[in-house]
Amino acid sequence: MTHLRKMMLEELERRNYAQTTIDCYIRTVEDFARYFRRPPDQLTPEHIREYQAYLFRQRQLAASSVTQRLAALRFFYTRVLKKAWSVADTPYPKKTRHLPGILSPEEVAHLIDSSQTRFHRMVLMTLYGTGVRRAELTQLQIPDIDSRRMVIHIRDGKGRQDRDVMLSPKLLEALREYWRGLRRKPKEWLFPGGRWHTANHPITPKVAWNACKKAAQRAGLQNRVHPHTLRHYLPFLTMSCKPARARFPACLIEAV
Repeated sequence: MTHLRKMMLEELERRNYAQTTIDCYIRTVEDFARYFRRPPDQLTPEHIREYQAYLFRQRQLAASSVTQRLAALRFFYTRVLKKAWSVADTPYPKKTRHLPGILSPEEVAHLIDSSQTRFHRMVLMTLYGTGVRRAELTQLQIPDIDSRRMVIHIRDGKGRQDRDVMLSPKLLEALREYWRGLRRKPKEWLFPGGRWHTANHPITPKVAWNACKKAAQRAGLQNRVHPHTLRHYLPFLTMSCKPARARFPACLIEAV
């Protein structure tokens, strides 16, 4: 690890940035230095402007992606190198806002039914039935499924905030059926990683992405669907989710 990388990592960690943000910022500075083949502390605002144009022209990144990379470079220059940063010289690009693509209930059902494995099917059902982000899904633990209050507790969500989302009876029933079919019950994570999903660490957001993309390809929806698409239409959340204590104990494990 280089001295500059170590300094930047320490500055990000002591400000309690999310791990995904830390990874993105570190990769951006590395890519910036690699593009010019020079250490990043030797590069100037002129290099940043050239790099920004390169991201649009050759890499053809979206405005939001370029903004994120500029934010990473701004952090590096102002917090690590302690240099001045001119917003006028390095403006954030204007964002183009598009209406989100929304699937019909039939298309969503076809997508989920096209999952390659039962594990992928449950991942997609949970994404669709709760509206959580991929990173939030990976951090779900077994006690987070609270069937007494009919909510799912989300840990360390966007902005480092916890929250509860509604748990529909249909999703709870599917989770219990999935749980009963497991030969080896996980002890902590709802969706553990590893080759046979038996590791003591959770899956990565990339696993959820691949599950969605592969199912979309099999369903013929590959040009319209990614995990975030499932957040735009949430019929499960509009259902009545009153707890039925006689049928739904407090924890997912207790029900099987």
